[in-house]
Amino acid sequence: MINNINDFKKLNNNDKREKNLNLILDSNSYKLAQEDLNLLRSDEMRGVRMLLEITKPELVLEEQNIISTIIVFGGAKIVEESSSQSKIEEVKNLLEKCPQSIKLKNKYNKLKNLLSMSHYYESAREFSKLASINNQDDKCNSHVIVTGGGPGIMEAANRGAFEADCKSIGLNIQLPNEQFPNSFITPGLCFKFNYFALRKIHFVMRSVAAVFFPGGFGTLDELFELLTLRQTGMKSEIPIILFGRKYWNNLINFDFLADFGLISEEDLKIFKYADTASEAWEIIDSNKLSKNKF
Repeated sequence: MINNINDFKKLNNNDKREKNLNLILDSNSYKLAQEDLNLLRSDEMRGVRMLLEITKPELVLEEQNIISTIIVFGGAKIVEESSSQSKIEEVKNLLEKCPQSIKLKNKYNKLKNLLSMSHYYESAREFSKLASINNQDDKCNSHVIVTGGGPGIMEAANRGAFEADCKSIGLNIQLPNEQFPNSFITPGLCFKFNYFALRKIHFVMRSVAAVFFPGGFGTLDELFELLTLRQTGMKSEIPIILFGRKYWNNLINFDFLADFGLISEEDLKIFKYADTASEAWEIIDSNKLSKNKF
């Protein structure tokens, strides 16, 4: 082993040549560019990484003959009723031991609120089954469910397709706190992204409809992104459905925006409301696009 230049000087010429050759072969400069991870991860190669990230899913989806998709967004914390009940019981037991804990009381109340929303999990699951069964067979894969690939409403939507023996897609994102994909996504159709912007492009590219269940910042971010694309004509006139009229009316006063002239009355027609899985599917089924654009 060569620790310094003096060790190198002690070697005979043949040994020096052999050691030098090994150093050459082991150096980053000798690696093929596509095999040099240090290079690919550098700031200078960000454009290349972005190109790879936009191209890889596109090639796979084309190979799998995914013609079109339905986006399903919603809260990661809205889980099925049994899971929600279990979490409540855990906190309830802790509260009995520490009845004065304000933190536990707040957590208990929030979990109770989330429990009241667990029916949206079942609705997302049912909607996904309806959409998948009506549009997938051995030759054609249209209206394939695509989610963020995480828990909650995303899991419910992937689960509905899974239970219908149909394909569904998950577009996962690499986060500081490691996130795992849910177990209901079709193997080979779960993609991991580093860039939110490119993930958004893949959500929208093949989409012929979008259903937004109750959710938080992530759901709202995707909603307003798509509303803006529709408003500006950058995306085809796909149905945008807000699932759960009461929730959305409490959350956003769209009429207020129109009354102040910040959006037009026509903009209020960009989206529709639905309160049942069948109602949401009927809206989509009656709006089959002749041509998709993005």
